[in-house]
Amino acid sequence: MTLWENEAAMRQFMLAGTHRLAMPKLLNWCDEAAVAHWSQETENLPTWHEAWRRLLHEGRRSKVAHPSAAHLAHELPVPYVRPLAERHFK
Repeated sequence: MTLWENEAAMRQFMLAGTHRLAMPKLLNWCDEAAVAHWSQETENLPTWHEAWRRLLHEGRRSKVAHPSAAHLAHELPVPYVRPLAERHFK
């Protein structure tokens, strides 16, 4: 999960540098991948479970060369979050 101040900053990162070089390799590196993005009215971070829920319901599968059965079915396991592992920024 990543957090961006605005969509322009997210797109600048996405289209430049290491991320731009790594993304074409996703096809062969992964057998499962998905993405979702949304804007929030508040500065509060979503919990991992909220991000998972949104990925499941609003996200889309990324293209991969050798998709797993779970990828094809858009099945995403519930995230395991260690107690007290959530981060909160001021």
